[in-house]
Amino acid sequence: MDGVLLTLALVLATFARGMLPFGDELGGHMVVVGPLLVLVWLGLLWGFGSYQLRHQRAGVIEYKRVVMASFTMAGTVGITSYLLKAEFPRGLFVLLFSAGTVALIVSRFARRQLMHAIHRRGALLTPVAVAGDAGHVDAIAKVLRRESWLGYRVVGAVTGDRSAATPGGLPILGSTAETVAVIEEHDIATVIFAEGSFATPADFRRMAWELEEKDIQMIMVPTLTDVSAQRLDVRPVAGLPLVDVDRPQAIEAARWIKRVWDVVGSAVILLLAAPVMGLVALAIKLEDGGPVMFRQRRVGLKGEEFDCLKFRSMCTDAEARLAALMAQNEGAGPLFKMTHDPRITRVGRFIRRFSLDELPQLWNALRGDMSLVGPRPALPAEVAQYDSDTRRRLDVRPGLTGLWQVSGRSNLSWDDTVRLDLYYVDNWSMVQDLMILAKTARAVVGSSGAY
Repeated sequence: MDGVLLTLALVLATFARGMLPFGDELGGHMVVVGPLLVLVWLGLLWGFGSYQLRHQRAGVIEYKRVVMASFTMAGTVGITSYLLKAEFPRGLFVLLFSAGTVALIVSRFARRQLMHAIHRRGALLTPVAVAGDAGHVDAIAKVLRRESWLGYRVVGAVTGDRSAATPGGLPILGSTAETVAVIEEHDIATVIFAEGSFATPADFRRMAWELEEKDIQMIMVPTLTDVSAQRLDVRPVAGLPLVDVDRPQAIEAARWIKRVWDVVGSAVILLLAAPVMGLVALAIKLEDGGPVMFRQRRVGLKGEEFDCLKFRSMCTDAEARLAALMAQNEGAGPLFKMTHDPRITRVGRFIRRFSLDELPQLWNALRGDMSLVGPRPALPAEVAQYDSDTRRRLDVRPGLTGLWQVSGRSNLSWDDTVRLDLYYVDNWSMVQDLMILAKTARAVVGSSGAY
């Protein structure tokens, strides 16, 4: 695929270079140089490790290596042309490397989306065994089952427990000492080693030796959980893989750069969304004549309360009818969720489906009560039920969207919602905010988990 795309990029750049103001004529030597560029580019992609299978399921490492290989290729061509005093058409140079790099990244993104869709349907899965203490094994198996798009099928556990299955119901295939036999018997392709797999570092080294001749992928799950890769720095010292862990990022998330981004972003989106907001307000008013806006006290940064704005999506006596519906609560923890809430109006059901009811919160973000991205703004009654860990969510401004909204929205359990919010607080970065905003559009259009 890379060879085809780079060839197409070369052809496109050759014929489109004249559209640029600095398009130059091609020399006869480009007939030979063009195919050579494609071959060298493919070689650099391989050399930078962009074809390593372990990076192709998730994460940005694959994309980073494609970009680094492409930039190296462009730099090599530029430097070589300068040193040899050779003429390389500037228009061809710009179009080839810009179009080629974009095509490589887009094709990999498309391949991932296709494979994720295939995996979610239970096809082309990689059989894995999880080794370690039963509790850690069950926790990892739960994550792999939930995140089925990763493409792992957990066959069973490898643990020291003398029982037929783990507390979570995962069959125990054998002990850690029998890992090689288990792999051969059950046709395992990947072994995930969790906490409790090895008593000493020497045991891990011996296991690596035993698996050396096997085509088996070894994955280690350290005790460091919910820590982003950006906060980790591995330094081998005297044979020990020391891991430096940067401090949590809650303080950084409250600094001026995020606030400036919130002000500019919310102002721009408010201007763009003004016509849609006007139509929504008109529809709400025409349906039952009640108020257009709904104000509700919510808890924000450091526990300070504020009036959270939303388009009214329920009947005017919704709060009075809540007590009668508590027995039908489908939410976990302090959240009230109901798939078919009778209090929701016809207009309300539509605007909730596409999250249009939350557009007025852009004003909250502009004022500083909220942020574009952050944990959900909680009710005071919900905060009263928080334990000490969950109150960590209040260390940053609540957001219009957040990590849990793009990871399942209302379909997530309360524990998963808290875990994702705490991960966001501890691992905040501007890049992560941009990625969440980009994923929000897809989640809203798909309306998955919204009710």
